[in-house]
Amino acid sequence: MRHKFIAKRYWKDISTPMGKVDELAKNYNDVINLSLGDPDWTTNKIIIDGAYKDALAGHTKYTEFRGDPELRTEIRKYYKESFNLDLKDEEIFVTASGCLAMYLIMEAILDDGDEVILQAPYFTPYPQQVELARGVPVELPTYEEEDFQIDIDRLESLINERTKALVINTPSNPTGNCLTVDTMKKIADIAERYDLIVISDDIYTAFSYQHPFVPFVSIGNMKSRTCVINSFSKDFTMTGWRIGNIIAPDYIVRTIQSINENVVFTAPSVSQRAAIHALRNRDVIQPPMIEEYRKRVFYAAERINQIPKMHVITPPKGTFYLFINIRETGLDSVEVSNVILQEAHVLTIPGISFGMCGEGYLRIACTVDVDLLKEAFDRIEGVSIFR
Repeated sequence: MRHKFIAKRYWKDISTPMGKVDELAKNYNDVINLSLGDPDWTTNKIIIDGAYKDALAGHTKYTEFRGDPELRTEIRKYYKESFNLDLKDEEIFVTASGCLAMYLIMEAILDDGDEVILQAPYFTPYPQQVELARGVPVELPTYEEEDFQIDIDRLESLINERTKALVINTPSNPTGNCLTVDTMKKIADIAERYDLIVISDDIYTAFSYQHPFVPFVSIGNMKSRTCVINSFSKDFTMTGWRIGNIIAPDYIVRTIQSINENVVFTAPSVSQRAAIHALRNRDVIQPPMIEEYRKRVFYAAERINQIPKMHVITPPKGTFYLFINIRETGLDSVEVSNVILQEAHVLTIPGISFGMCGEGYLRIACTVDVDLLKEAFDRIEGVSIFR
């Protein structure tokens, strides 16, 4: 919006096809929403009750700047028990969400004009988060024909004297792909060769269906040059609690602390207590949740591959998203998403929202139960472009 009281850097329209489709959905009262990556499960009662009791006990004040010491201890224990990775307390910083974690990292590491390579298709806020920190986002395309793995030669071709960092995301939003350990080792070699920081977005660690999750920070010598973003939003269905954390070299954490004191001061204390109970009870809380989303994603993939002119990679590898190839329709992703909304009243996200290489795809989130997914695909089967 152009206005004298609006900063000129925001005069240009930065709305995305994702936001525009969501507005169109308000025209219908029976929409099945497969667009939003917000799990439909309520946060587990163990977490809610534990946070409630802690709030009554007085945990309603500012915490230490790097986060509640008990939560930092639980994060260290989680990495040791799950991945045999030793973390120092000084390498952990608790944030008010994974999104804020990404911004804080960018603000801490980027000088004006530094370039950040983004594994694409990417989580939609990435480019703007780089630009907010006065950096330059550079798209690194991955392709279905290559199993959405990062091509190392393509990555190397994008590196120049201004390249500061690479962002990876596995399991991936939106593709559901998981990078192989072999791919991650090759990325590690590139990072060392060109002295890059790797920002590893580990938001969906619980949802790795084919193989156990392997954190990039555990590869070779990557701990010294990796910033990890974690969130409790998806792994524990805690989107509204707005709580996450960063793992990074201690000197980066100190810089992040200085920045964060001028942004939100500390993450919400009650949410931090909830996160403590989530980690302590993860072996009880996570298995039924993971199994439910696995069931949904596998069901949806089967239905998709039965519909003409759309298909998806099977079996699904991770997350609760599916990235549906709709190129055979001859239409672009915005057009297909709009037709599905208008004729079937099912809301999807155009692939172009996730970068140029996302064109020709739709993303759906399996955040509704199987019965509603069945209704959604029954409707989609009747859409004119798929008959």
